Amino acid sequence: MQQSSLSKKLLTKVLSVYFILTLVVTLGQVFAEYYNAKNYIKNELSTLQQTFAGSLTRAIWELNTPQALNIADGLLAIPSIEGIIIRDDNGAIIIQSGRYIDIQQRFSNQLVQQELSISEQQSGIFGYTFPLIFEFSGRTSQVGDVTLFSSRTIVIERIEVGLYFLFCNAILKTTFLIILFLMAFRRYLTEPLADLSRQIEDLELEQLDGSKIRISADEGAELTSMAGAYNRLIARLQDYQAQLKQTQQQLLSSNNKLDQQNLLLEQEVARKTSGLSQAMMDLQQQKQELLQKKQSLKEEIEQRRQTELDLRQKQKELEETIDNLNQAQDRLVQSEKMAALGGLVAGITHEVNTPVGIGVTATSFLAERISQLANNYREKTLTPKMLEEFLSEAQQSTELLQSNLSRASELIASFKQIAVDQASEATRTINLCKYIHEIMRSLQPHFKKTRHQVEINCADNIILDCPAGAISQIFTNLLMNSLIHGFENMEQGQIRITVTDDSNNIDIRYTDNGKGLNAEQLGKLFHPFFTTKRDQGGSGLGTHITYNLVRQTLGGSIEVTSEPGQGLHYHIWFPKKLK
Repeated sequence: MQQSSLSKKLLTKVLSVYFILTLVVTLGQVFAEYYNAKNYIKNELSTLQQTFAGSLTRAIWELNTPQALNIADGLLAIPSIEGIIIRDDNGAIIIQSGRYIDIQQRFSNQLVQQELSISEQQSGIFGYTFPLIFEFSGRTSQVGDVTLFSSRTIVIERIEVGLYFLFCNAILKTTFLIILFLMAFRRYLTEPLADLSRQIEDLELEQLDGSKIRISADEGAELTSMAGAYNRLIARLQDYQAQLKQTQQQLLSSNNKLDQQNLLLEQEVARKTSGLSQAMMDLQQQKQELLQKKQSLKEEIEQRRQTELDLRQKQKELEETIDNLNQAQDRLVQSEKMAALGGLVAGITHEVNTPVGIGVTATSFLAERISQLANNYREKTLTPKMLEEFLSEAQQSTELLQSNLSRASELIASFKQIAVDQASEATRTINLCKYIHEIMRSLQPHFKKTRHQVEINCADNIILDCPAGAISQIFTNLLMNSLIHGFENMEQGQIRITVTDDSNNIDIRYTDNGKGLNAEQLGKLFHPFFTTKRDQGGSGLGTHITYNLVRQTLGGSIEVTSEPGQGLHYHIWFPKKLK
């Protein structure tokens, strides 16, 4: 059977590896060029968003659709943009032009809250959606969002020349390397191996002295080593031939000695056969005993298997019971949140009734005075003094109306934001100091009839992107626990909240001077359903919810210390940037 040449095999494998490496490197460079160009276009879109966001946001805020359309046409004129979609604060599309992806199917009428990328593999279109935020009177409001689209075609056009250069460079290097390898393999491997093979084929076992091969010194170290090894092999064959003749003589002598040893071995075998018979009888008896033990072991294994089946059934029942308990706990936690929100609604409703009632009274009085003034005017009994008195009373009434309606508006705004946050787990940007004061304002109805004081020490420049509902729920639970449990039978309690911005972390220390907890109660404080007010309707879930919100939602930690009569001290820590 004809075998392929070693040089061809080696050349084929070397070139195959080179082709694969060249292909992988070239493809890697192509993908790198593609993604670099795509990221550059993404940066262009982000820069364009920062450039046009202000004017586009103001145009949507002022309902100036022609101006927004002009801005959209200007963006479409940029080579890297193929399409644009602009939506208002209700998620309705205002402008939709060029090539685009139907974002209504992906986002429905929901606005995006932060930068988001979208893509469609079949058409090659990709885009980036940005929220449009309008600032007015210190408050921010999202008026809509804008989506800018580009495509794979634009990316490829940008890297087309570079791709041609990469492929041409790879082809030239590969062609040159093939020619170089062919010449080198023929000169330094194929021809020397052929000469070495011809000399080896001339080997004659009867004339080993003249069978040693000769090779020139410039053929290479490997072929020289092979020739030396072959010549040493010939020398050892000569030694082995001499040793073989001597060994044959020794073998004849050894055969005679073996015949004598065989006779002695037959006698020894006969003697040990009788001993083996007795051992076989002993083994038979031990086998019978093992069979009995095996039967008893089978019975024991069957009993253990039945016990294992019973244990598995019990384990399954326990798992079902645990699942039911977890579901019941989740429902109780949700009920606790809704109950807290209900208490907040009741308190804020009672608090709002006061300024609204004052406003109604002032409005009725002002209407009555206007009616009297109109009658005096018609009867021509209106005097300058009466008009002066009316103007003074009207000014007082409007000032009273304005102050009380502003107070009611602030209460409702605070309540609305806190209620929405507690019912939602969405992440938004908050000023921590102002937000804590809003939480305190929403709980003011509960503290208004007491002499308890709340001191808040927090810098007014701490800005967080976090689930605001978790912050609201944590402080609401801590404040209400101090009010209900810590300040029981106390006329004047003191609560101190200290917030520190520690570079990448937020450090909160909450302290009250209430009655405190003993060691046993402190150890169970974060356990679900633990409460000292169960006979008064306490659920025991407030601190458990607080613990889970800090550890799981905010990714932080919470510690508590207390002694009877020394109040309760919480130390809460969580990172500013949530993972």
